[in-house]
Amino acid sequence: MKTRLSLSLLVLALAVPALQGCFPAVVAGAAVGAMSIHDRRSTGTQTDDETTEWRAKGTIPEQYKAQSRVNFTSYNRRLLLTGEVPNEDAKAAIEAGARKIEGVREIYNELGIGPVSPLASRSNDSFIDSKVKARLVDSNQISANHIKVVTERGITHLMGIVNEREAKVAIAVARTTAGVIKVVNILEVLPEEDTRRLDSQALGARKTPPQTAPVEKR
Repeated sequence: MKTRLSLSLLVLALAVPALQGCFPAVVAGAAVGAMSIHDRRSTGTQTDDETTEWRAKGTIPEQYKAQSRVNFTSYNRRLLLTGEVPNEDAKAAIEAGARKIEGVREIYNELGIGPVSPLASRSNDSFIDSKVKARLVDSNQISANHIKVVTERGITHLMGIVNEREAKVAIAVARTTAGVIKVVNILEVLPEEDTRRLDSQALGARKTPPQTAPVEKR
C-alpha cells in the first residue's frame, strides 16, 4: 500500500506541469523552491544546468533534426544525451555540437541508432521513471531529490551527487524495478563527509522564518 501511495503521488507530480494553468503560480514556485533547497547542487549550478539543456537543443545540426529525437539532461555540469538518431554520423555530430557548450565538464552520449521511438514506448519510460523514484522513496535510505532518473527504451540512467552507500541503494533499486532492462550508472560519487557537508550547506541556505507575534494566555 505504501509503494502504491508513493507511486500515485509521483505520477500526480509528473502530471502537474500539464495542469499548471489550473494551479496558482505561487504553489508551483513553492514546490520548485523546496526541491532546490534539498538539491546538493548550488542554485547557480542548477541554473547553469537548465541553461545548458536549453543551449544544447540549439546545437543539433539541421540535417538531422527531422529524423532524430534527442533529450539533453544536465546535472552538475555533466551532460547526458539520450534518444534516437538515424546513424553514427548523426550521433557523433550531435555530441560534437554539445561539446562546444561552455561550462560542460563531461558528456555521456547514450543516443541509440534507429527510428524515433513511438509514443507508447516513451510513455512506458516515463512510467518506469515514476516507479524507480517511488521505490527510492520507499527505501527510506536515500532522498529521491539526490537522484536524477532518465529512462529511454527501458534503459535507466542514474545521475546525481551521492556517496558510496547511496549509490549502491540507487543502483539496486533501479535494477530490480519492473520494466528496466539495463541500468547506466552516471552517478557522481563523493565521500560521505562531503555529501554531509553539501546537505548542511543546503539546509543552512534556508531563510529564517519571519518572527511571529507572541501569544498571551488568558
